[in-house]
Amino acid sequence: MSSFTYQFDTPSYKGTSTVSTGLFINGKFVEPVEKGTIEVVNPVNGKVITSVAAGTAADIDIAARAARKAYKERWGLKVPGVQRGRMLNKLADLLEANADEFAALEALDVGKAFRVARNGDMSGSIAALRYYAGWADKIQGKTIETNAKKLAYTRHEPVGVVGAIVPWNFPLTMLSFKIGPALAAGNAVIVKPSELTPLTALRLCPLFVEAGFPDGVINVVNGYGSTAGQALSEHMAVDKITFTGSTLTGRKIMETASKTNLKKVTLELGGKSPSVIFDDVDLEQTVKWVSHGIFMNHGQACTAGSRIFVQAGIYDRFLKAFTEHASSLKVGDPFARDTYQGPQISQTQFERIMGYIKSGKEEGATVHIGGERHGNEGYFIQPTIFTECKPNMKIVQEEIFGPVAAIIKFATEEEAIEQANNTVYGLACSVFTRDIDRAIRVAHSIEAGTAWINCHNSSELSVPFGGFKQSGIGRELGEYALEHYTNLKAVHVNIGHRL
Repeated sequence: MSSFTYQFDTPSYKGTSTVSTGLFINGKFVEPVEKGTIEVVNPVNGKVITSVAAGTAADIDIAARAARKAYKERWGLKVPGVQRGRMLNKLADLLEANADEFAALEALDVGKAFRVARNGDMSGSIAALRYYAGWADKIQGKTIETNAKKLAYTRHEPVGVVGAIVPWNFPLTMLSFKIGPALAAGNAVIVKPSELTPLTALRLCPLFVEAGFPDGVINVVNGYGSTAGQALSEHMAVDKITFTGSTLTGRKIMETASKTNLKKVTLELGGKSPSVIFDDVDLEQTVKWVSHGIFMNHGQACTAGSRIFVQAGIYDRFLKAFTEHASSLKVGDPFARDTYQGPQISQTQFERIMGYIKSGKEEGATVHIGGERHGNEGYFIQPTIFTECKPNMKIVQEEIFGPVAAIIKFATEEEAIEQANNTVYGLACSVFTRDIDRAIRVAHSIEAGTAWINCHNSSELSVPFGGFKQSGIGRELGEYALEHYTNLKAVHVNIGHRL
């Protein structure tokens, strides 16, 4: 089986990583049926890092059969929750022992700063696995009172085989958010990583074996969304799809699920999150949080606070301070110790973002800072702030998925709420004010699945996450996520009723 080895010699990490580049099916790496490959590109310079196997419908079928067999014969409720929890905890321990290597791989093919990958992505992934390890033996039903001649109770049974389609912006974190609850509940899983960022998923596969998961319980099939992803969505042996990505793709998955075996779906989709800033804020802290809201992960986050509504009384002061902060962000080599923002993920994404910047200019918005390529190679874009934005502009209405902020002045609370809700999305929002009554009132009024008060992009594993409107269906994280990985069965026991 082919593999590739990369030697890291950087200020942040020095070491060697070897990754098998095949498909991981039924506990071992195999070649794809059609022998195709996918090039993995370094977004820092546009050069090919390596090639990995490209799975197609035939490989998805093999993986689905292996997962179904494993679920029926050696997983599911045949393995007590306490044992499933031990395996998840062992996986977390193994990931933690290799966290620097995984962070380096994430920095390499995603382009995010190593320190961010290490302190954020890796820590979050490890914590998610441990969180759901704790839930594995606590998934319980309840007894329901009916009458003296009947015992009625409920069971939460595994769904069966789960297809997990993982995005490129947080590859290992999103993988952990999906396999954690799926495995805790007793499901078998087929993971389809993004074709752009498959390295950490592939590197994790040997750890599945070392952690003790039976063959076939976790499978990883690289491939394009239009082939492997489509096949996973329509396969009759797959009982559920969990997907994080664009709203357009989410619609296709939902349509496919409805036309095949009516799969359960969890969709975490796009966003155009508003940050609402009132006159009475702590300006220094607000600037830092709002900057984190939009520029975190190079703006490549579904919750990015890309619409920034600022009350008129503090607008000028906020804009000045926000501009200074954004201008201070270091854009550059992901492995440099002081880098905050690396490159965008791909040439396609780079061109998409630059197209939105061009659109903003053409529609009359003002580029306050940024708006250009950073450097001469790779997919770097300067942190960009637009002013003089109008509600109907593309940069205000559409998800850009890049380091581009649109600032809009408002006068009253009612105006801010109306403008914040003027979107087809409803993933997240943030409200900044010292007035706790107003903070809660506005947070409750904005149509979004997550509302942050005096912070942004500050999630917790124990708190559910998901969207309203076209930002998705279902929830990830917390106890709520487990509901989407189990089927609820009602059992009626006759203890004396005679006909």
